Amino acid sequence: MTVPTKNPIKLPANQPPQFYRGGAAIAALRGAESGKEFGPEDWVASTTTLFGQDETGLTKLPDGRWLRDAVRADPESWLGAKHVAAFSDSTALLVKLLDAGQRLPVHFHPSNSFARQHFDSHFGKTEAWIVVGTSGDDPRVYPGFKETVDRKTVDNWVREQDTEAMLGALNSVPVQPGDNVYIPAGLPHAIGEGVFVVELQQPTDFSLTIEWRDFLDSPEKGHLGIGFDAALQALDTSARDPESIIRRTAGVTESTVDLLVPGAAEFFRADRLSPKPSLDLDPSFAVLVVLDGHGALKTEHGGELALAKGDTVVVPHSAGQAEVSGELTLIRCRPPAPGA
Repeated sequence: MTVPTKNPIKLPANQPPQFYRGGAAIAALRGAESGKEFGPEDWVASTTTLFGQDETGLTKLPDGRWLRDAVRADPESWLGAKHVAAFSDSTALLVKLLDAGQRLPVHFHPSNSFARQHFDSHFGKTEAWIVVGTSGDDPRVYPGFKETVDRKTVDNWVREQDTEAMLGALNSVPVQPGDNVYIPAGLPHAIGEGVFVVELQQPTDFSLTIEWRDFLDSPEKGHLGIGFDAALQALDTSARDPESIIRRTAGVTESTVDLLVPGAAEFFRADRLSPKPSLDLDPSFAVLVVLDGHGALKTEHGGELALAKGDTVVVPHSAGQAEVSGELTLIRCRPPAPGA
């Protein structure tokens, strides 16, 4: 039986295979046993596949359909007419739970224009990290170069696989829950061991990995088949002040907290919701990640859904006006507003 599009839907874990370790924090959030050494990413409400794959990475709905196919069959109900006018039948969003059990390699992502030219894709891969947990002695992230670097130097690093130089050239920023980092296309970056994030990104899997040795099987997987000469044209080699892309919200106590710096709204939106005792929400396609507590989501057209820590929920636009209530904290992730 087809699940009515107007109903919010709870989603199970969806952890496609990855090359790096992690996943314990995802299991702890969801209240599950962690049996995966390489299950560091949970793709929530995903209409995106792993690079080069036909189905791996897609979210399957309880009625057996891929979410991607359900949205394509009824885009206005899922996404709303204005969104469809702007983005056709794409959700324009991928949400992940990402638990770095080891430091990730230095990499970057293409812009929309670069992705159109080299990957025949409307979307590049701008992303943002909402830090929701940390472990270990020194959790940190590495967003952008500390100083402007010339292209020849980067070419040499890639050719020699000089990990120490690559990582040493990046900003190194300690993080805690409540810190939120915006990663525009082209910005070189890495996530350190012990950092657990809710990640919002454009709906692609384009990662150009300049530190591929000891992480990937071959350099071809680092440049996604286009060659490093081409790939490095998308790299932002300029100096970046990390504070310009970080919003720190640990001490903010409002019921609704906009988590990302203003420039991110062109690509996605993220709010932390803490009902006191309830909050009204406008109609929107949304992905909810419940971080703590328990409560309920009541929608105008889709009934009421109990919420508890570890739940991940996809909400169609046609659910209408909504109210979230209870003693809980959740992240509401949305695509960009049409016309943003």
